[in-house]
This record gives sequence, structure tokens and C-alpha cells, in this order.
Amino acid sequence: MDFDLRKLRYFVAVAEELHFGRAAARLHIAQPALSRQIRALEDELKTALFVRDRRSTVLTAAGEQLLADARDLLAAAEAVHRRVTAAAEAKPVLTVGFMPGIVVTPAVRALARKRPDVGVRLLRTSWHDQVEVVHDGRVDVSIVRLPIDQRGLTVRPLFTEPRVVMVPAGHRLAGKESVSVTELADEHLLQDPDAVPEWRDIAFELREPDRPEVPRIHSVEEKLELVAAGAGISVIPRSTATFYTRPDVIGIPIEDIGPNRVCLAWLATGRSPLIDAFLDAAASLVP
Repeated sequence: MDFDLRKLRYFVAVAEELHFGRAAARLHIAQPALSRQIRALEDELKTALFVRDRRSTVLTAAGEQLLADARDLLAAAEAVHRRVTAAAEAKPVLTVGFMPGIVVTPAVRALARKRPDVGVRLLRTSWHDQVEVVHDGRVDVSIVRLPIDQRGLTVRPLFTEPRVVMVPAGHRLAGKESVSVTELADEHLLQDPDAVPEWRDIAFELREPDRPEVPRIHSVEEKLELVAAGAGISVIPRSTATFYTRPDVIGIPIEDIGPNRVCLAWLATGRSPLIDAFLDAAASLVP
């Protein structure tokens, strides 16, 4: 069958949110229209993708399989569009991914001085897709924050930077100049515990069978909204905290936690002269 990419995008949004209302808001369409599109997709596939009742929406086994395949299909379609567009342009184009808090302008300027014949596109990434965009071809090279799955990639260290804990302005620790990780042991962390192993190894809530669920967070802005609302804390790189300054959230240095490591990553089989040129230019990003 011929897949309608728009229906697949709608399906992925519902599958990730597991809530038609939130998915509709994310897609900027009306909820009834979204429901009709999902029903049409189920009719085309002749199978149910979701089990819905008044309290919850869950994926069926077929839905789980489609979600795994749809993400790859949508990413591949985006990569094809990007490559065709680049091929039609008069000069070669390098697409660079970058994580929040990292200012890429110095590297872009350095590359322009060395290779004025090369155009540069930038794509802001997140913790969830910073590796995915390299594998699916949306970017040629990406500035990533470790830890990442390095399989199939070449990874070159770039620099390290301290991390800070973000707490609400009225938090018990908000007035301190710095904290130790043990002072955070009874807090709720709004991110994957494996990203902060020092906290993971001592966290009280990880010893409990009913640990509060961490919602899927799509951006730094969402994360800081949750912190400001008192939903928990977050440990982020200092540059990210500086870039996203707001009065109701405080960043506090952590004395005994490892720094965030920033690296360049590209496909192990995909190095090119353009990537080599950017690797040299990226040296200007080192603090």
C-alpha cells in the first residue's frame, strides 16, 4: 500500500503522547480531525492501532510495530527531501546539528572564511534525537552531548563544561552558592537517571517500587516549566542554563558531579571533505 506521510505523522504524535488532545495541540489541528485521520489509517491497514477508553489510550501490538517503522520512514523521507534540495542548489551544503546552549556561530564563520563556496544549514536537536538525525541523514555532522549510543558513529571530543542543578526559585537550596549531589538524593529528577549516574547511585526514589513517572520532555523550555512548577529538578550543562535564564528557576553549581562532554559525531562511513572542513572550524567552539 502507499503510505500517506501526513497520516503517519499524525499517528506518531498520538503514539508518543498517548493522548489525542495533547497530540492535536502538538500538531495544531482539531482533535476530531485527528481522530478521523487515525481511523482512516486504521481502515487502510485493516487493523486497530490503539485501544481507547475514557481513561487511557494505549498502543496495540500492531501500533507498536508501526511506531517503530514509521519513525524511520518519516526520517528517511525528510532526508531524501533534504538531499534533493541540496543537490539542486548552486553550491554544496553542509547540515550541522547542535544541542541547546551551544552557540555554533563561531564555527560557521570559521568555515565560511575557509570554504566560502559551502553553504551551512543548522538543525537544533534534543536529547531524544541528537544521534537519530545523524543516522537518518538529516544532518551531516552533529555537535552532541554525551552520553550517546556511539555505534556506527565516529565521535571526536570537543570540550567539557560544568553542570548545574535547576530548582524553583523558592526551593530550599535556591540560596546556596553550590551543592553536593548528596543534597539532591531525595529530589525527583526530570530526566533519565542514567544521564546523571552520580545522582542515580544515591537517589532515594529509585529504591522505591512506585517511582514517579518522568514525562516525555521535548525541549529545555518544557523541562524548565516543570522545574518552575515544582515538579522536580533537572541537571543540565552550565551553558544551557545561561542561555535559558528565567527569574523563577535557579541554577546551582554541583561540586561533585562530572562535567558534560561535548563532541562532534558523524557516520563512521560518511566522512567527506566538507565534514573535514567543519571539524577544523569547530575548534573555534572550544571555550
